Amino acid sequence: MTWDRIEGHWKQVCGQVKAQWGRLTDDDLAQIAGRREMLEGKIQDRYGLAKDEVRRQVDRFSKSLN
Repeated sequence: MTWDRIEGHWKQVCGQVKAQWGRLTDDDLAQIAGRREMLEGKIQDRYGLAKDEVRRQVDRFSKSLN
């Protein structure tokens, strides 16, 4: 799924995001509001991962939604 579609369907995708990255709170998801950069930043903060690793994880996640 393209990120534009994910952003447009953010409320439906939130459950899957939370299942993938359980440390993200409902408040985090509300702040992210479908913006990929915000999602990547929150994942980095919560999990202490490198930017490249987070980007790979988010890419895999978005492809899995197809």
